[in-house]
Amino acid sequence: MQKEIKHTWHFNQSPQVVWEYLTKPELLEQWLMKSDFQPIVGHKFKFIGNCNDDGKAAALCEVMEIKPYTRVSYSWQTNSLTDNKPFNSKVVWTLIPNDKGTELRLVHDGFTMLEDVVAHNDGWTRIGNKMVEFLNVVKI
Repeated sequence: MQKEIKHTWHFNQSPQVVWEYLTKPELLEQWLMKSDFQPIVGHKFKFIGNCNDDGKAAALCEVMEIKPYTRVSYSWQTNSLTDNKPFNSKVVWTLIPNDKGTELRLVHDGFTMLEDVVAHNDGWTRIGNKMVEFLNVVKI
């Protein structure tokens, strides 16, 4: 069974601009979900909304790694779609500068149930496409 999700997106913006959209709560909310994220290793935060309209956390997280303009990772705890039991996984964003802007890679791993892989993969596809649309109209 596939235990990780991988996606890659390309942006015309610099890694510094893309980084802002990965680390500033007010910008995260525009393409991902509302959060109380802080780019500080050990900071515990949650994503709220979009996935859940009831105001409850869609994911409980903790920042695991911060390398400014290069990499951010955090734990991701949510309930399984199969048995509603909590499961832990890890989200890693890697920014790679290039001549045309930034390549952004996502790896989300640690899944134990195929249904969770499929649901999260669909979610990341929609969310990533939303970020692409949003950043393509941002004026720098």
